[in-house]
Amino acid sequence: MLQLRYIFSLVLLCCVLAADAGSVAITGAKLPVQEVVPDKSTGLDKIFVSYDMDGVSLVYTATGSGNVTFYSYSSLGGGYAQELTNVTGSGNTYTLAAPQGDMGYIIEEGTDRYYLWLVNYSAHRLNLKGVTIPDDQDCNLTRLQLQGSGSPIHFYSINGRQYTLDQEIKVEYFTLEYDEENKQYDQVTTTQNLEGFSESVYINPAPLCNTTFRITGDRFLEAWHWGESVESPNFRTNAVDAHTYAEQLPESTDEDYKSNQIGSSSSGDELGGSAPADITFTAICSDAVIHHEWQFSKSPDFENLLYRFNEREVNYVFREEGTTYVRYIGSNAEGTCETEGETFTVSIGSSDLKCPNAFSPGASEGVNDEWKVLYRSIVDFKCWIFNRHGRQLFYFTDPSQGWDGKVGGKVVSSGVYYYVIDATGADGKHYKLSGDINVIGYKRNFSTSGGSSEPAE
Repeated sequence: MLQLRYIFSLVLLCCVLAADAGSVAITGAKLPVQEVVPDKSTGLDKIFVSYDMDGVSLVYTATGSGNVTFYSYSSLGGGYAQELTNVTGSGNTYTLAAPQGDMGYIIEEGTDRYYLWLVNYSAHRLNLKGVTIPDDQDCNLTRLQLQGSGSPIHFYSINGRQYTLDQEIKVEYFTLEYDEENKQYDQVTTTQNLEGFSESVYINPAPLCNTTFRITGDRFLEAWHWGESVESPNFRTNAVDAHTYAEQLPESTDEDYKSNQIGSSSSGDELGGSAPADITFTAICSDAVIHHEWQFSKSPDFENLLYRFNEREVNYVFREEGTTYVRYIGSNAEGTCETEGETFTVSIGSSDLKCPNAFSPGASEGVNDEWKVLYRSIVDFKCWIFNRHGRQLFYFTDPSQGWDGKVGGKVVSSGVYYYVIDATGADGKHYKLSGDINVIGYKRNFSTSGGSSEPAE
């Protein structure tokens, strides 16, 4: 025995493989024997699964005429293998009658060795009788109670390490999958694999929609056309999920939008910039989300809330300087399960307002042809433009707009005009401004026109 243990230790150390060994077959079984190729780390060449051991023989066909020796080993590994003496030979065929199931075997031919594990499936047979759903359920995983029987199929590597043979018992059910492109949840069928029978089965993550659970298997019974199947009662989900978005309007693709702002209103993932910032917050939710709440706070931990809106979509115009944090909380009907969206940060800068003193309307389109203020975070704005006689020529209330230098559709004469502005910033600063506007004239080319008319003020 000591010598044999030493020999097999050398085999393991030298990593001798069965590449040139003969072939192995399991004969006499009532049902087709299932063959599984295990991971190379086990050191095994193959696992054979026989429904039972009645009438079964282990047959080895040698590649040459050298000596062939059979050994068996248990959970202790190949180092403790026992030589088998009840092997019969005929020509190059060697037969071990009535081998023991759930046992490892080593077949040695010269320097070649074949390593296998033989499973007696009947000792572990899966028997499915039903499945129920306990009342107490977690938000993130669902527990099923499986009725039936079956034990795990363990096998051992040549160095005595325990592995479990995957029986591939399937749990099939519906859930929701988020489609980012279309911003919606779609119902899909999904499958969770169970390595072996267990009375308590945990579905992780929990399904996001109401469903039933269908358990089928295992892969060996299905291969023998004896596969079993049970189905649960209807399950009402309490798992919740949400995807949240924030969109600042108008969209940044509008190139003409507030081109006279000092700094940008927002860029990339940044929200806010210059007030007023019009932002729409939207939550796309899974089926079980019934209660919606958008929270606004000045602190990132939301310890103190400014506002709470019980809606799935909220539009809010930010008019005050500073940083505001916004997040979404959704919950199921009972309020026992919650989902939290990402935290959006909206930063509004301090106000500023500057007025140009000259422009040249009609001179060159898009180049200093409109009188506009430069501004940031102006939330209330009034501007009047007068001629030198005090007559009001133009009035507007949106700082992103301006005066094109026209009255009644005609460009005014060059000269000095006047503006008066009354405005308020997001930081509470009040602006009362007035000053000159110099309208700069330009030479007109009448070579192709029959005459001209001088625009009136």
